[in-house]
Amino acid sequence: MSTLKNKVVAVTGATKGIGKGIAKVFASKGAKVAVLGRNAADGERCVAELVASGGVAKFYVSDVVDEAGMAAVAEKVASDFGGLDILCANAGVFRACKFEEMTQKEWDAVFDTNLKGMFLSIKACLPLLKKSSAGRVVLTSSITGPFTGYPGWSHYGATKAGMLGFMRTAAIEFAKYGITVNAVLPGNILTEGLQGLGQDYMNAMASSIPLKRLGTVEDIGYAAAFLASEEAGYINGHALIVDGGQILPESVQALEAA
Repeated sequence: MSTLKNKVVAVTGATKGIGKGIAKVFASKGAKVAVLGRNAADGERCVAELVASGGVAKFYVSDVVDEAGMAAVAEKVASDFGGLDILCANAGVFRACKFEEMTQKEWDAVFDTNLKGMFLSIKACLPLLKKSSAGRVVLTSSITGPFTGYPGWSHYGATKAGMLGFMRTAAIEFAKYGITVNAVLPGNILTEGLQGLGQDYMNAMASSIPLKRLGTVEDIGYAAAFLASEEAGYINGHALIVDGGQILPESVQALEAA
């Protein structure tokens, strides 16, 4: 992935969790990283860590559901760094709620950020990506929705499956500009959100994974970086699962038999 050096990448939702892991990996590969997010304190802290490790990064306050704001931020990133080559549309929310208790407001909140926010982010960045010799869009989807389900995550799963439906058509439409569109599908990754579900939950999840561990944010970052590299230039419309083999066993007994 040497071709990432000096590329300009914008990562939405990059102030913590998976987004921060993606930003960290891109910075380690020599890319210039625009850290996008709503929380200025977390954003500046992320940038400080990237710079301290020798990376080039800058924080931009942004909200993916603000169309005009995203357009302005995209232009600012391109002005500051001399263009834009890669968009990692990572921003998303995760709010567990059983279907029978779910309100329209709760449904809309997840869809607004996860799907509409993805759409508006790409809409804002596409004119700039078209100017790049190796434009890339990498989506952060999930195994939840496209492959698995879990009580309380019906709205979340629907958005993550919807991202893949979007990806397949966008990959066709953007190909004429030399832009690829791919997605990373994380399994259970050790983030602040997952830690909030408690140690018992994390232990149970790790026990259901053939590798017997939760993934790291850097695991997702390396997958995103590969899909954004010129080495992956002939991969388009692909959903890359990064889950330690979580979706493979047909039952707990299959793991025990191994």
